[in-house]
Amino acid sequence: MYHSVDDCADDPYRITVTPQRLREQLRWLRGRGLKGVSVTDLLTARARGGGRDLVALTFDDGYADFVDNALPVLRRWGFGATLFVLPGRLGGTNAWDPAGPRKPLLTADGIRHAAAEGIEIGSHGLTHVDLTTADDATLASEVHESRAVLERLAGAPVSGFCYPYGSIDSRAVTAVRDAGYAYACAIDPGPLTGLHALPRVHVGQNDNAVRLFLKQRLHRLRRRPVEGLR
Repeated sequence: MYHSVDDCADDPYRITVTPQRLREQLRWLRGRGLKGVSVTDLLTARARGGGRDLVALTFDDGYADFVDNALPVLRRWGFGATLFVLPGRLGGTNAWDPAGPRKPLLTADGIRHAAAEGIEIGSHGLTHVDLTTADDATLASEVHESRAVLERLAGAPVSGFCYPYGSIDSRAVTAVRDAGYAYACAIDPGPLTGLHALPRVHVGQNDNAVRLFLKQRLHRLRRRPVEGLR
């Protein structure tokens, strides 16, 4: 689970890795015989009984630096990824973060560019709202409208959803499933773990080779397995 790829001078939420650190982390994956792919590609491979050498790479929030800084590194290694964006904040900033620097978000053209480069586009909701505290109308809009806008924008089906803040409850999971998403990403969903509450590992600037190795091992121990994807 990545977010922004840029300078890390002011990063109170630990959402940023530098391009150099991203290169090192992807080189580490390649060195272990692993390939970064989109979530859909990983799930498809696992459903066929394969995919043991694949890792899904996700980038939350749709920061504008994805196109300039992350995409060239992914191309260098021949990796894919899933980019979860906010169609209700096109060309805006991460205004939901009360502290820390304002980071620009992708415009419609930026999202189209990423999609044209083979990056899977997924929904992060419309405006980065905690779905567990949203009223029924807001929940429906964040889940349904965001998908419709993105499908028109990217010119392709949108199969994946990512819960803002990683916050989930059974109501949010049900809403996402009923909206027709094939999968959804959380962080550590506990008993709700499943195709619509996939666990992920946060990756940050301090994650060198040793920390990545430990995170890989601990992820297998701490996270409940997703049924059918063991």
